[in-house]
Amino acid sequence: MNADRGLTSAQLALFLAWLRPLQQSLGLEVDRGFQNLQGRQQRFHEFLSQQLSAPPSIPMPRGAVERMDRLRDSFDGYPQLTDAARRRLVSDARQWLYELRHRLEPSAPMAPPRLKLPTASGSQPREAPSLDLESPITRIKGVGPKLASRLASLNLLLVKDLLRHYPRDHVDYSAMRRIEALVAGETATIVATIRRCNGFVSPRNPNLAILELQLQDPTGRLKVTRFLAGKRFSSQAYLKGQQRLYPAGASVAVSGLVKDGAYGLSFQDPLIEVLENPTSPVKSASIGRLLPVYALTEGVGADRFRSLIEQVLPLTEQWIEPLPEPLRKTFGLLSVSEALKALHAPKDRTTLDRGRHRLVFDEFLLLQLGLLRRRQALRSRPGPELGLLPSSQGLVKDFKDLLSFQFTDAQQRVLREIEADLAQSKPMARLVQGDVGSGKTVVAIAALLSTIASGWQGALMAPTEVLAEQHHRNLCHWFPQLHITVELLTGSTPRPRRRQLLDDLASGSLKLLVGTHALLEDPVVFERLGLVVVDEQHRFGVHQRDRLLNKGLQPHLLTMTATPIPRTLALSVHGDLDVSQIDELPPGRTPIKTAMLSAGQREKAYALIRDEVSKGQRAYVVLPLVEESEKLELRSAVEVHAELVSEVFPDLQVGLLHGRLSSVDKQEVLSSFSSGACQVLVSTTVVEVGVDVPEASVMMIDHAERFGLAQLHQLRGRVGRGAAASHCLLINGSSNPLARQRLDVLVRSTDGFEIAEMDLRLRGPGQVLGTRQSGLPDLALASLADDAAVLEDARTAAQDLLRDDPNLERCPQLRALLDDQQRRLSGGTPLN
Repeated sequence: MNADRGLTSAQLALFLAWLRPLQQSLGLEVDRGFQNLQGRQQRFHEFLSQQLSAPPSIPMPRGAVERMDRLRDSFDGYPQLTDAARRRLVSDARQWLYELRHRLEPSAPMAPPRLKLPTASGSQPREAPSLDLESPITRIKGVGPKLASRLASLNLLLVKDLLRHYPRDHVDYSAMRRIEALVAGETATIVATIRRCNGFVSPRNPNLAILELQLQDPTGRLKVTRFLAGKRFSSQAYLKGQQRLYPAGASVAVSGLVKDGAYGLSFQDPLIEVLENPTSPVKSASIGRLLPVYALTEGVGADRFRSLIEQVLPLTEQWIEPLPEPLRKTFGLLSVSEALKALHAPKDRTTLDRGRHRLVFDEFLLLQLGLLRRRQALRSRPGPELGLLPSSQGLVKDFKDLLSFQFTDAQQRVLREIEADLAQSKPMARLVQGDVGSGKTVVAIAALLSTIASGWQGALMAPTEVLAEQHHRNLCHWFPQLHITVELLTGSTPRPRRRQLLDDLASGSLKLLVGTHALLEDPVVFERLGLVVVDEQHRFGVHQRDRLLNKGLQPHLLTMTATPIPRTLALSVHGDLDVSQIDELPPGRTPIKTAMLSAGQREKAYALIRDEVSKGQRAYVVLPLVEESEKLELRSAVEVHAELVSEVFPDLQVGLLHGRLSSVDKQEVLSSFSSGACQVLVSTTVVEVGVDVPEASVMMIDHAERFGLAQLHQLRGRVGRGAAASHCLLINGSSNPLARQRLDVLVRSTDGFEIAEMDLRLRGPGQVLGTRQSGLPDLALASLADDAAVLEDARTAAQDLLRDDPNLERCPQLRALLDDQQRRLSGGTPLN
């Protein structure tokens, strides 16, 4: 078969009905990061293979069927492909399908219509000479006190604030189409002739008037409807006046979203303008353009805001360029002035993309400069001269001899990296990343022992009392045998004990202090603080970390996290730290079986718990809330605990753990669970970090859809720590297909980085880290999920700038922007 003679309209409709789901699924796979999405019935690759196996029965271009067969075979092996190979395959498929559509769609009788847009020369505001970037917005024409106060609620006070209020999206009306070529779901603009106009009042609603325009162009006909709500529009005199605005034979330009209704294609909420003649320029500021959409507040209309932007846009010429010309050339960047114009009033999609690229680069550049300058400042101070012994000797060797296991190769490698840092005169600043159970803590203890053996003190800070107490308990197994003193300081430490402990710390007789943020308090003074270890680093803001560092001359800093952090996020939050990764789990760890259950299948979960307990194992039941909430229809820890005790497990001991319990009560519950006196522990996410009970083999998470993927992965890591097979049961209380799709990532993957990458795409950086903290980038345009390449470029540029000009003396404008940003970020945030 060949398609040289073109398709009939029926054949084309058949082809497009087959093609659109293919294109939509390919686009969705790109948006979701090539994860082989799970649909309602099939995975992405299965759907692609099925569609490509059953093309419509129409004349095809030569070689098209063979190409489909090759693509189908490639998608059969999609799950086994690397990420890069998946990208290439999906890109090839999209490109080829686009070309196939282009070849099969019949040529329009004529080219798409042209629409003249007015030149920008007429947009210079009359008062421009009296305005500048620092002018208050009240000096802009049309901004009175009421509008100014509404804009002030958006922090828009000066002209430059308006220009820095970026559009959150753009509606694309720039695609010119003939009526025959309109596609449902796309935005487009047509130029057509009015055949007739009819106005009438809705028979169902006397306050709703309807204006119908019958339009025609050389390729077809279309009905466009406008709805006019309000009693004043329903009078016959008004409707007659409206009809006279649209006389038969006149040319109109219409923009809008194409929709498919009961009577065929039409436009949703169309923008309509009658043209003086088919070649006249359109007067509308919206029709036929890429239209910016802004985040606004009540009382500030979109059209009104766009008119304000249009008035001040010429003033972008006054914007001082902060980047040196050579750097802009190296990275192919527009000037700031051009970028702002491209974002607020783009001529086309290419211009918009280039403008956005420049402004995203600026955001990332400032972020990276701040982190690298912070790193410079840290490295410029003298660190403790430790005079380390090799880890094959002294306290570290004695500690390793006490352990019942050998360090993995990954642990040995990371310990060598830490010791190399500790041997230098510059202070160490290192982050150790490792999945749950990879053995970060014993590596940190070995580093602390190296420091103590050199005559210095150490500090170990944890985000919660539960975790701090567990660290202290574990250290008390080992340190007395090594003749080293270790104490615990939390908010619950009694005052007499605290006084004694602080005296010992100041005199130097106490070698290691473990604690929560209580370590940050002013009375805590070390005699010789050599190393600070911060566990679950992302729970602490940068400024809390600094307060602890300032208690020593400039102690070495080792931070740890079990939250896998994607590279873009690590560069954005921890760009001032060196990163080591423990990428190997200790031998003997059993894989955890993860399953998703509906809310109606809880009994299955309870049956598994009973079965495991009968074998001597224990189980967690985790919930998002402590107590019942009126606003959220979620089961709470207190409610479920009562239900399990009285109805489900009356013959078992069921404990309850949450953040509102006192420290003593928390410790009592955990001890009971660890010893086996309590077999089932109902808890909130207070067990997310650090709680270690090898006999626990079931993790049941109720309302799992309420948690982030990285957080669920952390919770899952609380089981599987012994030799028994372990289970993680995710109870999905939502009917939302997206919630199911998210949880399915966890069911099929145990790779913490893959899970965190998906969490970053779906929920954003604040959720991956578990808290909105100081140091997290405040980005107006940039996306850590989508702009990874720009971030890498910006980091390279920041490194080059600071290497050649450490104080940015040759870039005063850039230095001023950076100082301003640092001032805004300088406030600390409370700990969790």
